[in-house]
Amino acid sequence: MVFTGVKEKLFDLLGPCKGKEVKFVSAPGRADFLNTHQDYKGLPVVPVAVRLRCYSAGFLNHTDTVRFASLNLMEESEEFRDEFSLDRIELRGGGWFGDYVRAIFSLFSDVVQSVEGMDIALWSEVPIGSGLSSSASLEVSIVKLVSTCLGHELKPRELAEIAYRAEHDVVGIPCGRLDQYASAFGGVMKLETKPPFNVEQLPARDLLFVIAYSGEQRRITAIHPIRQEEIDKALRLLMEEAMVPALLVQKLGYSYYGALWENITEEEITPYLGSLPKRLADRVLFTVKMQASTTYALELLREAEPRNLHLSEASLRDRLSALGNVMNYQHELLRDLYEVSTPRLEELRNKLLQCGALGAKISGAGLGGSVIALVRDSNIAEAIKKSCIASGFPKVWTSAPDQGARVEET
Repeated sequence: MVFTGVKEKLFDLLGPCKGKEVKFVSAPGRADFLNTHQDYKGLPVVPVAVRLRCYSAGFLNHTDTVRFASLNLMEESEEFRDEFSLDRIELRGGGWFGDYVRAIFSLFSDVVQSVEGMDIALWSEVPIGSGLSSSASLEVSIVKLVSTCLGHELKPRELAEIAYRAEHDVVGIPCGRLDQYASAFGGVMKLETKPPFNVEQLPARDLLFVIAYSGEQRRITAIHPIRQEEIDKALRLLMEEAMVPALLVQKLGYSYYGALWENITEEEITPYLGSLPKRLADRVLFTVKMQASTTYALELLREAEPRNLHLSEASLRDRLSALGNVMNYQHELLRDLYEVSTPRLEELRNKLLQCGALGAKISGAGLGGSVIALVRDSNIAEAIKKSCIASGFPKVWTSAPDQGARVEET
């Protein structure tokens, strides 16, 4: 539950609420647990919802006007109010914070017959630019609030799809569905990133994480398009110049999204990577290795007997240690084959491991943002947190997998 003082501030920000049926909801941020940088290739990803939530409160005002205010921006002495008419919803652009709310309301006419104006106040615990889905938690929180106030309860998938369409289709940000689905569903999940976007909720009862922010804001636009272009170049060279066998040709194709990555093994692709520039070969090898290690980790998470992907026998006897090893392995792939780490991220990760984390990796696109670490118990988590703060990393959180979007007590 959100701190009482913040809840009271949200209600104060809404203004006079006497006689109003005020609703209070929240949605979590997410950390990028497994298979980072794979969603845009159509591969499954494994996010975890964390105990950093975006809270929104509001009520129907029985007009055609939506009034929206951000407590975070007010506390930072920035412009914090937005107002628009449902008769003419237009984005302001320029990164305006209210555009997410405008986009969501523009889509609700597809969901309900009649949309009413609302007064809404919002406060978020999720730091902007931290790689923990501050925008998706805001979107899902607002969608949950609007649907609740309108008496039209939506299932998690419906919440996620409206939030995704608002950011991707209306605001025009080239995101995937990972963040919105993680925030709407909660817990630890496997998300298929090709239609019909199936969700598998995974066992999470013994998982505990420390999430630490590096202080470097992530630069997503500087990463995704470049890596996508590199993989497309690599595929084109493999298809046209590397003389790969017909069976492998059928799996590759010319597009990073169209390739059948899940059916390609390291053993069958490696003999042909020598014909590529090292940078391009690394991007292909990253994709195959990352997917294979995620397949292994999913078997661990489901508590099945995993196939051995060169992890130690000791790891196999300890499920948490094995998952930690996979996280370390995937971080090394992100660092060495995808080149999305920074000295600051490496310093933070080393601190987490030195203090007792079982495994730690970049959460999100990299080149800034946060590191997620798996720990064995709350005592170790608290010790890690104190050490990180003492070493100049003040934003550190401990979290078990949290619930998805929910209605809070008012």
